[in-house]
Amino acid sequence: MKNLKSAVSAPNIILIVADDFGWRDTACYGSTFYETPALDRLAREGVRFDNAYATCPVCSPSRASLMTGKYPARVGITDWIDNHGSIHPTSGLLTDAPYLKGLPNNETTLASALRQGGYQTWHIGKWHLGGAGQMPEDHGFDINIGGCEVGSPGRGGYFSPWTIPNLPGSDLPPGTHITDYLTDRALELIEQRHPDKPFFLNFWHYDVHMPHDAKPHLTEKYREKAHRLRLDQTTPIVAGEHFPCNHKSHLRVERRLIQSDPEYAAMVENMDTNIGRLLEALDRLDLAKNTIVIFTSDNGGLATSEGSPTSNLPLAEGKGWMYDGGVREPLIVRWPGVTNPDSLCHTITTGTDIYPTLLDAAGLPARPEQHLDGCSILPALRGDTSVDRGPIYWHYPHYGNQGGTPAAAIRHGNWKLILWFEHNRTELYNLADDISECNNLASIHPEIVATMSDQLHVWLSEVNAILPLPTQNSERS
Repeated sequence: MKNLKSAVSAPNIILIVADDFGWRDTACYGSTFYETPALDRLAREGVRFDNAYATCPVCSPSRASLMTGKYPARVGITDWIDNHGSIHPTSGLLTDAPYLKGLPNNETTLASALRQGGYQTWHIGKWHLGGAGQMPEDHGFDINIGGCEVGSPGRGGYFSPWTIPNLPGSDLPPGTHITDYLTDRALELIEQRHPDKPFFLNFWHYDVHMPHDAKPHLTEKYREKAHRLRLDQTTPIVAGEHFPCNHKSHLRVERRLIQSDPEYAAMVENMDTNIGRLLEALDRLDLAKNTIVIFTSDNGGLATSEGSPTSNLPLAEGKGWMYDGGVREPLIVRWPGVTNPDSLCHTITTGTDIYPTLLDAAGLPARPEQHLDGCSILPALRGDTSVDRGPIYWHYPHYGNQGGTPAAAIRHGNWKLILWFEHNRTELYNLADDISECNNLASIHPEIVATMSDQLHVWLSEVNAILPLPTQNSERS
C-alpha cells in the first residue's frame, strides 16, 4: 500500500459509464439533435478520443473488461448476463457458446487494486456482473449503491418506486428519477469523503438503456425541437434491405438513420445534467484540479431493434453488432494539468486499457498478471501522438437480439477484419477511408486477410475462446 503522503496526493478518479450510449450521442461527437452541455464542457477541458472501443457489442462483457483488464473471452463472460435463462434464437446455423453468469471471484478487480493502494472505493448504479457473492462489495468496493444482478430498471422504469432489488423505492417521493437519486448519493459520498484518502467513484448509469422512460417536460422539449427542425416529417427508420451498406442479418431489422426520437433525447439530456452536477460539485469542493474524470459507454447505441431509438451513422449498425456502430464509443478524459484542453486523440484504445492506465495515473504498480489484455495509455493522455497499443480484438459467439450474428474481429491500424462464424465468411475494411464499413476489401487484399486472420486465430486460441458449434439447421442448409 502507498504511504499516507503519496496516497493523499494521488488523484481522485471518477469513471462514468453510460449504458447503450452511442458514439455520436453527444454534441461534441457530432449530434445535432441531442443537447449535452456537461459532456461538451468535459471535452473542452480534456481530451476526446475518436478511436476508442468497448470490448464487446453488449454490456456485461464490456463491464467485465473494465473491471479486470481482460478481454471478455479470457474472463469467460461473452454475452450480457441473463438471469432468467436463454433468450437467444435457436433457429440459427450455430449454437450460442456457453458463458459465465458472474464475475469470477479470483479476479483482482480495478477497485480491489485501487483499494489496496489506499483509495476509498464506491460503486453507484448498474453492475450486471452477477448477484449474491459477486456483487460490487465482493469485488473491492467499500460502498455499493444500486449495483446488483439486474441490467436495467426493467418494467418498473426509471421513476420510483423501482424494481431494482437493493434500492429504496416506497420510502421515496413517488416519481423520483433514478438518475437524479443516484447522483444525489454520489454527491453525498464526495462531500462526506475521508479527506486524507483519494476516492474512486465507479458511476455506471442505468441510462440510456430500455425502457425509455424520460421526464415528460424534456420529452416535450425535444418533440417540439423535432417539429421545428422538420425531423418529424422524415422517415427516420427504414427496413433492412434499404440500408445503403446492405449488411445482412438472420433477422429482419429496421435501422434508424437520423437522431430524432424525443424520449431518447430527453434521457440523454437528463443524464448529461446529472454529470454536470458532479462537475459542479468538484468545482465547489475544490477537487477538480486533482480528479480524473472519464466518460465512456459499454456498447454502441441501440439502432436496429426495440424501436431503434438512436442512430450511430456514419458508423454502421449499433448495439449487438460487430460493426463499429456496436463497439466504437465516446471516450472523454479530463485530468487538469495532464490532459490538453480541447484536444482530440487518435490513439486506438479499448476497455481493457482503463485498468492499467488508472493504476499508472495513481502511481500504483502495474499488475500485468491481471490486466493481461490492457495497456496504459497515460502517454496518450499527456499528448503523445506516437502511442500504439497494438491490435485490439473482439469475440462475440452469440446471436444478438438486435440482429447481429456470431463473430470475432480484429482492428490493427486502419484495418478491421471481421470473421462471421456462420459460413466462415470474412470481411475487411479500411476504416480510414471507409468509416461506415460499406466496402468489403477482402477479395482485393487477400494478403492482409491472411495476416490478420492468422493474428485473430492465434488470439482466439490464446484466450481460450469458446466457439459456437453447428446445429442441425446448418446440416440441412
